[in-house]
Amino acid sequence: MKILSLTLLLATFTACGQTNNTNSKQKTIIKTEQKMDLSKITNENVRKAIEALQANDKTAWYSCFTNDAAFTDDGRRLDFKSFFDNAFDKKEKFLDIDRVENEGKDIYGNFHAGQWGTFSVYFKFHQNADGKFNRLDIGQAPQ
Repeated sequence: MKILSLTLLLATFTACGQTNNTNSKQKTIIKTEQKMDLSKITNENVRKAIEALQANDKTAWYSCFTNDAAFTDDGRRLDFKSFFDNAFDKKEKFLDIDRVENEGKDIYGNFHAGQWGTFSVYFKFHQNADGKFNRLDIGQAPQ
């Protein structure tokens, strides 16, 4: 028992006496994620939808839309849910918002589209009388 205690005591002293051999000039990089300013989005429901997209929150995103929401991408009609399930899997989101038009329902900005890269895009939300979106048109913004 004394040998085991002495071995543990020596191991403790050795560990405490070790020095860190890292280069003092090496900098620690801390990755911080800046929250994008969405205050320029004047339509509260559009802001909630974009917040959900930015947070990669599928449940909150889909709750902003009707169950039968129509969807187009560059004018092509696609399935809304399968398109955005894929977008959420790839953590696609706006990098910045350049401008907002049409009473806060048309959003223009740079968008990171997963494997496809970053593009200047538009999102045009169509809102029903209940405040939910029944259509979303997205596409590359004209330059």
